[in-house]
Amino acid sequence: MPSHVSYIRVSSRGQDHGMQRAEIEAALPKGVEPEWYAEKVSAKGNDRPELLRLLRDVRMGSVSDVWCFKLDRLCRSGVSDTFKLIGELRAANVTLHAVADGLVIRPDREDVSSECYVFALGLAARLERAAINDRIAGARNHMEANGRSWGRPSRVDQAILGQASKLKAAGKTLRQIAVAMKIPRSTIARALSRKDAPASTPKSTRDRPLQR
Repeated sequence: MPSHVSYIRVSSRGQDHGMQRAEIEAALPKGVEPEWYAEKVSAKGNDRPELLRLLRDVRMGSVSDVWCFKLDRLCRSGVSDTFKLIGELRAANVTLHAVADGLVIRPDREDVSSECYVFALGLAARLERAAINDRIAGARNHMEANGRSWGRPSRVDQAILGQASKLKAAGKTLRQIAVAMKIPRSTIARALSRKDAPASTPKSTRDRPLQR
């Protein structure tokens, strides 16, 4: 029998789904206990594992209603992808509920106001994503222009690297070095490989053999 399902998504592992879940649970009809599809992944496209699993269930006819916190939790990659997703739900006779947006899209009726609202939400989500990407790129360029590396700070500074190099020269294995210094083996391995990597210098045209 077709059932209610809920999809919740956050963009990073440091976030949780608690707020979205609570808002959806408050909006659900009394007695309805949906199956939850939850993931922590960026919405660069619609090829997310839990979303794909939800859509497989939709195509099998086992879903009557899809609940989400906001439409951009389902799709944030633009108007075209948003309408494609909604079209697939409609084709499977599924009703979509976007709780925080106050949006209900039913498969059995054409609603011009809802269509316009969906267009506006899809466009806003795409523009917001583009703005975020621009801010990230700007921050990265600023840091690199000031001689600072982008990304998480390294756990291995020059003093630690020097100590690790001495241990390696003394015949210690990577595992022994990692245990002794209380640093993950993979981190030590990356740091030492960068240190030992030969600097590549392009050959000048004088060093190249003459073409015959």
